[in-house]
Amino acid sequence: MSEIPPRVDGATVRDDYNAINAVLHYTRAAHFVGLWKSELALIAKYFPDQTARLLEAGCGAGRVTVGLWHQGYRNLTGFDFAAELVDQALNLAQEQGITGLTFLHADATRLDACQPLVDKPFDGLLFMFNGLMQIPGRESRRAALQGLHRLVKPGGHFIFTTHDRDDPKDVKEWAKEAARWAQGEQDPRLVEFGDRYFTDDNGNTFMHLPDRKEVLEELAVTGWTYLESATRNELASETPKVRNFSDNCTFWVARKG
Repeated sequence: MSEIPPRVDGATVRDDYNAINAVLHYTRAAHFVGLWKSELALIAKYFPDQTARLLEAGCGAGRVTVGLWHQGYRNLTGFDFAAELVDQALNLAQEQGITGLTFLHADATRLDACQPLVDKPFDGLLFMFNGLMQIPGRESRRAALQGLHRLVKPGGHFIFTTHDRDDPKDVKEWAKEAARWAQGEQDPRLVEFGDRYFTDDNGNTFMHLPDRKEVLEELAVTGWTYLESATRNELASETPKVRNFSDNCTFWVARKG
């Protein structure tokens, strides 16, 4: 009888993102893909003041934070729980002669443990490229949303992205997945319905795909006020590099209070 594999948890995801294939993938993206047009469109809309103190959760190898520095933003902090990716972000800034950026090693589900993040509230928050949904377990994602809520000033905006179960082209596949869960035949590594855990050339990837109802519920219960959402394709026509890097996704904007 084969041994049942353990469920994916935070340590699993951290190890996956510290693995060499993942580090190379996100480092290449930071160097050669850069900031998306859709990301910049929303950031410019909700953070027009380039002196605003902004925090990027799940900064990876620095793709967004460094990209914003090149757009004129100067008061930026990024953090990630994968130490290898934080090292790459620091290296990227150094290679490009960028000063004034702060990169920290921190866990989004345990933000109170990182003193530099709690010393002074931020004007706004970013959690790009589906980082929030790469946290296994609804309670852990809720802990991240609550922790981020404590870090931002009243009225501060929060932009994040998800891949979604609501995509019409995936209805049949999710119906099959729901049947597997009902029969107890789902991948035993998964934590809850909506999870995916797969392996490709970039290593292992965990991701939770919510539906719209779930996202709105989680924002409300953690103190965030929903403002708007739009898909990447609705916001901008992206370059081939961006389209090759990621499928279409949904951007969400919320406000504290």
